Amino acid sequence: MSYAGTGNEKAVAASDLNRTHVGLTVSFQPDEFTVVFGRIGAIARKEGGVTIALKGVDGTGGLPSHYSLPPAQQVYVQPDMLTNTESTIKDLFGKVQENLRSHKGDQRPDAV
Repeated sequence: MSYAGTGNEKAVAASDLNRTHVGLTVSFQPDEFTVVFGRIGAIARKEGGVTIALKGVDGTGGLPSHYSLPPAQQVYVQPDMLTNTESTIKDLFGKVQENLRSHKGDQRPDAV
């Protein structure tokens, strides 16, 4: 099996994961037979690898709650909808402000 994420996920090398990724939903393939989907509870970097602890798993159903990955391992991160929405709103607000500023000097002739 060769997992490459889905269309809306962003590929991130395990070594590039940081505290901003904690709490985000991810998927990755820790071995050739397993694909993991979960929410990051913690990230630990150690020499030669990265350990991802999944939030809320705690060995449920025999699933490990953490996975050790090589630094180059691809982890697929779901977009953070709140951050994306906030960014979109800021972009639109900026365009509205720019539009209002550019029309500030426009004068309409008064109808007599």
